[in-house]
Amino acid sequence: MKIKIADEAAYLTAICGLALAVALIAASGFGVSMIVAPAYVLSRKFTALTFGQTEYIVQSGLFILFCVLMGGFRTVYLSSFVNCLIYGAVLDFWRCAVPVLNPALTPPGSLPPLPRILLFAAGLLLTAASVSAFYNTYLYPQVYDFFVRGVSGRFGIRRLKFKLCFDLTCLGIASVLTLCFFGKFVGVGIGTVITACSMGFLIEFFCGIYKKCFIFEPYFKEFAKKFELQ
Repeated sequence: MKIKIADEAAYLTAICGLALAVALIAASGFGVSMIVAPAYVLSRKFTALTFGQTEYIVQSGLFILFCVLMGGFRTVYLSSFVNCLIYGAVLDFWRCAVPVLNPALTPPGSLPPLPRILLFAAGLLLTAASVSAFYNTYLYPQVYDFFVRGVSGRFGIRRLKFKLCFDLTCLGIASVLTLCFFGKFVGVGIGTVITACSMGFLIEFFCGIYKKCFIFEPYFKEFAKKFELQ
């Protein structure tokens, strides 16, 4: 028997889970995912800004570009940016409240190898589980995924192909930034490669589990109809 879950509850849980996942992976020191790498590199360079705050900056710019490419602004688009605001705040909370995730107390990569591997593995799985939950709700995901979903649909580009180009663009930007700022790779490493190679399979795995075990449906059904992109 499948368990019914409200889209709205799954959405909020996914935001908190994704923020924790990013904090775990960052703490491992193996390298963050490609899409958050530019914001992470900026946070390492400009230490007056938190990781969550640099996410606001990066996703704000991407949100403006999204509206331009979509040919205008719709009020419901703001839910994606609200997601960004909640995510950034929760990300900073995890990195402040949990000592092992706090870069001021435990610098990224400073732990012994085994704990670092466990942090990375937990973050990887939690990322996939959270993103899969987003895919099962009507509410818009973070600006990163929303950008891929909306722009690829508007211009008739295969989403997988567009997603790959988007991820590689983020990786290229992060690589240029880290080399310019530090003269070496900071925040981009073997973990970035592992995440890129495995995330699609892991998301598909969790989507299959959710499909077998849960039924996602909106609590506010009329409100949900306003979120159709086309």
